[in-house]
Amino acid sequence: MEFLKKYFQIEARGSSISAEIIGGIVTFLAMVYILPVNSFMLADAGMSQPGVFVATALAAGFATILMGFLGKVPIALASGMGINAFFTYTVVLGLGFKWQEALAAVLVSGVLFLIVSLTGLRKLIINAIPRDLKFAIGAGIGFFIAFIGLKNAGIIVSDPATFVALGNLANPVVLLGLVGIFLVLILFTAGGKLSRFAIIISMLAVGIGGALLGLIFPGLEPFMPNLTTANLGAVSEVGGLFGQAFGALGSLLSNPLAYPVIVTLLFIDFFDTAGTLVSVGHQAGLLDKEGQLIGNDQALLVDSVGTMFGAIVGTSTVTSYIESNTGIQAGAKTGLSAVVTGVLFLLSILLYPLFGFVDAVFVDGVAYSPATSLALVFVGILMMKPLKDINFEDPIILASSFITVIMMILTFKISEGIAFGFITYALLMALSPRRKEVHWMVYGLGAFFLVHLLIYFIWIA
Repeated sequence: MEFLKKYFQIEARGSSISAEIIGGIVTFLAMVYILPVNSFMLADAGMSQPGVFVATALAAGFATILMGFLGKVPIALASGMGINAFFTYTVVLGLGFKWQEALAAVLVSGVLFLIVSLTGLRKLIINAIPRDLKFAIGAGIGFFIAFIGLKNAGIIVSDPATFVALGNLANPVVLLGLVGIFLVLILFTAGGKLSRFAIIISMLAVGIGGALLGLIFPGLEPFMPNLTTANLGAVSEVGGLFGQAFGALGSLLSNPLAYPVIVTLLFIDFFDTAGTLVSVGHQAGLLDKEGQLIGNDQALLVDSVGTMFGAIVGTSTVTSYIESNTGIQAGAKTGLSAVVTGVLFLLSILLYPLFGFVDAVFVDGVAYSPATSLALVFVGILMMKPLKDINFEDPIILASSFITVIMMILTFKISEGIAFGFITYALLMALSPRRKEVHWMVYGLGAFFLVHLLIYFIWIA
């Protein structure tokens, strides 16, 4: 015990071993939803769902334990929401990359993140990119994944005349998904301790509650989740994902479209992590005089290593989680809580057979995911908060922010939203009297994304 107190500076930070253990458990409960949500999302890319479940748990456990021991801060990591949507719906289903190549892109982005973290490039990049554009990208990703959630729930459907339309709310499984979304919002807005676990409580209520309805009312059974695990597959399928990223490096790097993909993966992970570290550090009282998290360099290093490890075992980009704040509110102040959270992620692999209730429901050949859709919509709602910090009085910021958000949703591609946002901002600033206010890197990124669009639409699409 004395070793733990000294190594993690528990008493120096005004904490205790019991508080750290409780904080670690609370953080895990706030984040555990990512295991089924990420596995089913990457399954849409053709990957093994149980394999991704295990890979996500392994990557989260490894990276979070490493954060605890090396960074010594109460921050947990796992495959990031939003960036997993980019992996599946943009890189694989949109641009046509194989999932093995997408994993290779994650691996390369992790290596680049490591280089950025170890050099002066980190400060250069953070200072170069306009603050408002970072906020717009984060909010746009939130809208994007919320749209996916509404689509997967069947609440929003395609329409030949209007492109999208309201789904059939008389369909019991669609109605169940709608109830789940309202339930998570009710729990969240009610405040108190329940709001911290709004996602996992709502997923349990929708999945298990729906399965029970199917048992009580046989006519509803085809429309409801079930408690069986017959269709889930075995956790041993993670072996088919392990190391696939290495074999796909050659084909990935020979494709010109790979480079914008890698840059986008790096960009999203880098700024998502930087923002999360500051937010969590503020909550825990661990910011230095410059407003940076104590142990910031080690935290960025762990994030990059976690991404590389995740790509190797078979999951999307690993990043720091804002849900770490829930553990901090419960008393966590040191890396010991992160170690506890990481160990729980590893142990969660043993609980995989209990997740049958979150499996997709197939009705007339259409897949509905009421239990996981609510998580996507809820996280999307939370991600729109940065909009309030954007300077909408600036016409260039207003225009480029709007283009960023709207293009992400309407093109169904995060990368296209980022590309059009950068191009719009760089072009408008270059043509204005304020052109010298912009760092050369912004113009460089604008030109880079323009070339990306030209390559795709002229030579490939």
